[in-house]
Amino acid sequence: MHLHKFEKIWLIFGIGSLLVFLTVLGVSAFYLGNQPPSCLATIDPEKVDTTAPFNEPGLKKVEGKEWDYELVFVASAFNYTPGEVQIPKGAKVKVIATTKDVIHGFEVAGTNVNMMLEPGYISELVYTFNKTGEFLILCNEYCGVGHHMMTSKIEVVE
Repeated sequence: MHLHKFEKIWLIFGIGSLLVFLTVLGVSAFYLGNQPPSCLATIDPEKVDTTAPFNEPGLKKVEGKEWDYELVFVASAFNYTPGEVQIPKGAKVKVIATTKDVIHGFEVAGTNVNMMLEPGYISELVYTFNKTGEFLILCNEYCGVGHHMMTSKIEVVE
């Protein structure tokens, strides 16, 4: 089989690029220990209401941690609990959320807070609210006929 000179060059370039990519990926994954984020914390979806901290959803001030507040949310059929929360401006907040029924999204519009809530798993994210105003929490994963009504609100105050 005869290959043209340019075909050989592109073939060598393509295979070389593939080898470099796979080598970088392999070194990153195995040697450096980089892995995709995973849900290490689990919860029984049928016992969410009786399991701390989800038995008392809302905002709580914490001491001795790298964040100032913990904001606990529970998603269920077309509803977030709590429905409205006030947070002081500049507060570093750890958002802890789960769901009782189906997959829900948790997006705070106008921020980088965006999580997928899966039954049986706990999602966590730390965010600093530096801008005052009202931020709408939306479900960005279709969860049923009442999906469009599934909202909550975070109000950042001075």
